[in-house]
Amino acid sequence: MSETIAYPATQRRGETFSYLPAMTPDRLRKQIAYMIAQGWNPAIEHTEPEKSFSSFWYLWKLPFFGERSIEKILAELEACHRANPGQHVRLLAYDNYSQSQGTAFIVYRADQR
Repeated sequence: MSETIAYPATQRRGETFSYLPAMTPDRLRKQIAYMIAQGWNPAIEHTEPEKSFSSFWYLWKLPFFGERSIEKILAELEACHRANPGQHVRLLAYDNYSQSQGTAFIVYRADQR
């Protein structure tokens, strides 16, 4: 039986989705649509690979409070990735009712050589 390996066994995992195959653009759109449907506020963060297990990442702009456009969020993810080459970029969503993060996952991984 063939097994799909998302990342090399020696690479540290960053979050739940890192154990799955790489996220396709369609799956990313579905995750963003879910965030919006839950009423969560998306935000984008980035950091250097060696600091990725720190609790503190750099915030890319302010969280997108009330944003309903999947395209705008995707465009901001891409802009953050282009502006910060060699860094991890993650998408998270804040749940303002429970005052916590509803989800967080790495969208772009830096090349780790």
